Amino acid sequence: MKPRGARLLTIVGLLYLLLFFYDGDRFSAAFWKAAAFFGDLLLIFPLVIVVMALISYYVKPKKIASHLGEKSGAKGWMIALGAGIVSHGPMYAWYPMIEELIEHGLKKGLIATFFYARSIKVPLLPIMIAYFGWAFTLILTLYILLASLLQGFVIDRICRWDSRCAKEQIKDQSP
Repeated sequence: MKPRGARLLTIVGLLYLLLFFYDGDRFSAAFWKAAAFFGDLLLIFPLVIVVMALISYYVKPKKIASHLGEKSGAKGWMIALGAGIVSHGPMYAWYPMIEELIEHGLKKGLIATFFYARSIKVPLLPIMIAYFGWAFTLILTLYILLASLLQGFVIDRICRWDSRCAKEQIKDQSP
């Protein structure tokens, strides 16, 4: 079995080799810039890995479900944001769990907040920081968090006005 990315690594290596023979000064500049970038990432990755491991160990889905009902308040919104940020994998993998939580009273706005907050990818934050800097990454992340809350609040308001959001309606929509 070939390691993932081996072809890209080979192509990049060949391009560096070509650049080495074509223009040694540019090769040196490119190599040291890439090495510095990689060094910056190596400093941040252990922190990301430790945080994700702690979250995976301490945060259990069944425990969270009891805090996401109609009267969840600010705690429910914070759980939806946090769960969205740390969740990973394909979106469709979350649908069965979301459906089960809906049956136990999960607010529709929390679903929207959860899915919107998933656009923050913790493992990719170090790369984003390296490319765009701390300030841009922090501001963009805060905007995403605020937008996910706003979207959740709007969905909640719509569901209060529209009876099609009722829990019973969702169960009755089977083909």
